[in-house]
Amino acid sequence: MAKTSAIRAEAVSGNSSVPVSLHETAASAAGHVAELVRAQVRSKPGSVLGLATGATMESVYADLVSSVRSGALSLSQVTTFNLDEYAGLTASHPGSYRGTMNALLFDHTDIDKNRCFLPDGTASDLTAEADRYEALIAERGPVDLQLLGIGRNGHIGFNEPGSDLESRTRLVDLHPSTQEANKSFFSGEAVPSQALTMGIATILSARTIVVLATGEAKAEAVAKALSGCFDATCPASALMSHAHVHWVLDRAAAQLLA
Repeated sequence: MAKTSAIRAEAVSGNSSVPVSLHETAASAAGHVAELVRAQVRSKPGSVLGLATGATMESVYADLVSSVRSGALSLSQVTTFNLDEYAGLTASHPGSYRGTMNALLFDHTDIDKNRCFLPDGTASDLTAEADRYEALIAERGPVDLQLLGIGRNGHIGFNEPGSDLESRTRLVDLHPSTQEANKSFFSGEAVPSQALTMGIATILSARTIVVLATGEAKAEAVAKALSGCFDATCPASALMSHAHVHWVLDRAAAQLLA
């Protein structure tokens, strides 16, 4: 059973607390996030969902696949926008986020792939592609529910430390620690050094944001993100300015919180 608590903090928005769902295990935390997605889609079948990739979300997507296969959920009317995509990788590359989303979710549900959007990392003009993607989010959105993970260095999407609070979708250089963390997805290949990512301001335009963080390796970033004010060295701290952010943590990720 999840325990829901509130972490007291002086937020940028002036709010005095941030809701946190605390779980004994990573599996329980992921299951809770999947239930939040199910609730969103059931209440609004045509929801616009913001999706994240990375190992933290794999259990969430597996749970959603099971729900669709059992007939308990339909994703047929949703529209999705992924946070980011590596520069230079084709959709067929297994390390690409399009390839990852196909393998984890899109290929195994009734979702309409024509309404599943990611930046095109192979575009000839990546700056223009970033602008196109930002405009598409504005046209089809706003995002009703945005899923986020958090990097060990506090990044959200690929907004690395030093990212501007007002940033929009753009081409970014990946921090070496981010490349190192993602090596396991590339089977000995070099991890791309650049990516297209929604900016911090783009992420904050979502109506509701759910952040999933599990494992001891995320504890320091979580504590810094929830410390009370925006700190550019921890981009996730920008979430304190949003009125509807819910953090879902296992005990290992929450261990440094007061």
